Amino acid sequence: QVQLVESGGGLVQAGGSLRLSCAASGRTFSGYYMAWFRQAPGKEREFVAGISWSAGSTHYADSVKGRFTISRDNAKNTVYLQMDSLKPEDTAVYYCAIRRGYYGSSPDRYDTWGQGTQVTVSS
Repeated sequence: QVQLVESGGGLVQAGGSLRLSCAASGRTFSGYYMAWFRQAPGKEREFVAGISWSAGSTHYADSVKGRFTISRDNAKNTVYLQMDSLKPEDTAVYYCAIRRGYYGSSPDRYDTWGQGTQVTVSS
């Protein structure tokens, strides 16, 4: 059974940085795609960034391009989201999720989710 465990959230001032981690277990992930989503209060869950486990190709939402960087460590089965130049509008619960295959921005395409980690950016 695949499990995803996020860590690294917290409270940071605008302009600061945080790094989120998502540790995956339960199988080998060749041929899978892992993504970060976020959900702010009263809003729908939205795609933030994603990475192909095998090829390492990445995708980003326009709102985070140039500020966030997704990466993976295959040996540790862990995906990271480096978040720089944070803004108050980045405040949300951040979730990692995984699906077989390639890029998808809709949450409905993802099979397994972590429990989420809160990121709060103060102005």
